[in-house]
Formats: sequence, structure tokens, C-alpha cells
Amino acid sequence: MIALDAIDRLIVNSLQGGFPLVERPFADAGARLGISEDELIVRVARLVHSGAASRFGPLWNAERLGGAVCLCAIAVPADRFEAVAAQVNAHAEVAHNYARDHRLNMWFVISTEHPERIAAVARQIEAETGLEVRLMPKEEEYFIGFEVRL
Repeated sequence: MIALDAIDRLIVNSLQGGFPLVERPFADAGARLGISEDELIVRVARLVHSGAASRFGPLWNAERLGGAVCLCAIAVPADRFEAVAAQVNAHAEVAHNYARDHRLNMWFVISTEHPERIAAVARQIEAETGLEVRLMPKEEEYFIGFEVRL
């Protein structure tokens, strides 16, 4: 990971809560941060490429758009974890994947355009890995604002 300077920290701290929806959003955001459009684009790309930021982009509410989201978990043998993670992550519907210190040690989110695709993607992952995918659909939604401040 790269060392973050004061401008990188300003970018991370300022852009987590929103991004301008205008014709040239990087120009607008850059002006608010005191840097050029080009510098902001280069710095954001560097933050993501280096792993200092895991992603840069919108968070869509799939359910409000008619789709579906489901938290899933798998019990993966330790010696297969990386290989199974690659298989799971190869699916475009998998939003993210992370290890947990639990019998169900791999958790991921499936997000689909159509609700019926959730089960289909889970069954594809089961067929590819030979492991059972546990579906944990949301019963109730809670909003917890979370921002990382550097």
C-alpha cells in the first residue's frame, strides 16, 4: 500500500459521502478540494490501484431498482480458501467477499438484477466449488452510516 499524503487523505475523507452528479464531476469535486480534475482522476486511480481504497464508484440500491441482494456464507476448507474465493469472485453478481473467523468462514454478497437469479448464482457456485452456499436474505434493513476518516 502507498503512503497517503494530506491531499490523498482529503480526497478519502471528502468523497465518501457523495460525489457531484454533474457533467464533469471530477472537475467539480477537484475544485472543491483545491486540485485539478486531472490530478483528482490520477489520485483516485492510484488509491484504488494500490489497494489504499478498495473501490471507487456508486453504491446502487438493487432492491429499489427491482433486483435483489443476499448475504451468503460457505464453510471452506483452509487449504482451498484462495481457490474458492477466486471461483466465487469470478461471478459478476458477487459484490464482495471476505474471510470470517467462524465455521462459515467465507462471506459474500450476491446482487442481481432479478430476484430469482440469487438462487441460480448460489447453485452455480455450489456446482463449481462442491460446497454448500448458505443464503441469508435480509429480513429487515437498518442504515448505519459508516465512513473511514484518515
